[in-house]
Amino acid sequence: MQKLFLIQLVMIDLKTCSLKEFQQLIENEQALLIYFYNDNCTPCLSLRPKVLELVKEKFPKLKMVLSNSHTQPEVSAYYSAFNNPTLILFFEGNEYKRESKYISIPQLEQTIERPYNMLFS
Repeated sequence: MQKLFLIQLVMIDLKTCSLKEFQQLIENEQALLIYFYNDNCTPCLSLRPKVLELVKEKFPKLKMVLSNSHTQPEVSAYYSAFNNPTLILFFEGNEYKRESKYISIPQLEQTIERPYNMLFS
């Protein structure tokens, strides 16, 4: 089984991570963004670098997990992420916001900014 590899800004794609490991990660991280995608989804592939850049530049304490809906269908099903891309934002173990399909980077930034600043300022 592949271990969870934390990179300072972003978590790498956890293709063999179990649902239980995702749940533990949500419980243990103060701020977490799960990015559900699949490799056949063009918007998923074009949006991902923009979201990664946003997290890196503006929200460095926000951890990000990439979950491939094709290789981890049980995780996608559990979190009802039936469309790709889907982003689910968690603060202190609670789902704060969910965005699917047509995601605006400026709007995503505004969504994250207030609770992030309250938690980390």
